[in-house]
Amino acid sequence: MSLVELKSHIVKLLKESQNKELLEMLFEILKKKGTPSGDMWEDLTPNQKQELLDSYGESENEENLVEKNQLFRMLDF
Repeated sequence: MSLVELKSHIVKLLKESQNKELLEMLFEILKKKGTPSGDMWEDLTPNQKQELLDSYGESENEENLVEKNQLFRMLDF
């Protein structure tokens, strides 16, 4: 998928989403795009850091992975 196609798909999904919490999270992520990744880690609370580490560990088990379409349904896309 080209960069233009990717951006187009993302914009379409954003326009269709009614999930305010998800949109706010995405906004915060995109707002920090110029921040070095190490700095983002330092901005997280200890609970957020642990949640990310736990999620990463869970993702190592293929049984915990979900298909892209299923994820989009879960996120109201």
